[in-house]
Amino acid sequence: MTRSQLTLASTGFEKYTKRTRRAQFLAEMDRVVPWRELCARIEPVYPKAGNGRAPVGLERMLRMYFLQHWFNLSDPAVEEALYDSPTMRAFVGIDLGREPVPDETTVCKFRHLLEEHGLGHVLFDAVAEHLRAQGITVSTGTIVDATIIAAPSSTKNARGTRDPGMHQTQKGRQWYFGMKGHFGVDSQSKLIHSVDVTPANIHDSHVLPWLLHGAERPCGAIRRTRAKPRCSVYARPTRTTSSIVAPRRPSGARRIGGSPACARGSRIRSA
Repeated sequence: MTRSQLTLASTGFEKYTKRTRRAQFLAEMDRVVPWRELCARIEPVYPKAGNGRAPVGLERMLRMYFLQHWFNLSDPAVEEALYDSPTMRAFVGIDLGREPVPDETTVCKFRHLLEEHGLGHVLFDAVAEHLRAQGITVSTGTIVDATIIAAPSSTKNARGTRDPGMHQTQKGRQWYFGMKGHFGVDSQSKLIHSVDVTPANIHDSHVLPWLLHGAERPCGAIRRTRAKPRCSVYARPTRTTSSIVAPRRPSGARRIGGSPACARGSRIRSA
């Protein structure tokens, strides 16, 4: 992205400053993420300039989209964060002396554009492949974790029903309705290399085969109990076996690979 000369609106007169962890993180992401390659994948479906108002720059919208995921920001929150944080504005390339921050409606339309054309997985795979090519991801082990993505359970909508792809689940003594995001993280670089989404009531062990990239040596799982966390380690499948052993709630182990709950287990590659 071409950097233009800054105006007085983006330069401060502070005598003392410090490079924060957020600034270090954004500087690293600015360096390692292949922005040109990602923009090239979106450009065929991105609106073109015509007789009306010119669209916001593609790379600028893509950087805002990444900020939303990195810092867990909603559409209105990312707009406010860019007005509030000079570090984020510098990362996106916005100079308030020349232009405003794209509003939340523009951010929402861009996100829906990516969802409509299924570009979320395309971008994720492109970044993961680029990091592997740069030697940043060291595939020796995988840390698996999950998080609940809560959603309103109300049926006050046009169909009068809840989303069939969501379900309720209990965590601790509280009930949630929504989906669950499952993540596979490289044990050394701490970079996410695989993602899957299921209804919230699907246990983490059922998704384990889809989160392993196939080159792990150990495979670990943390089992949290009311007393204290317990860690269990399970061996990776060998070249002659197509099933793995994973924890089953509330205790014990279950063989995965041929059961109906793991019909997609064929995505596992041999170690």
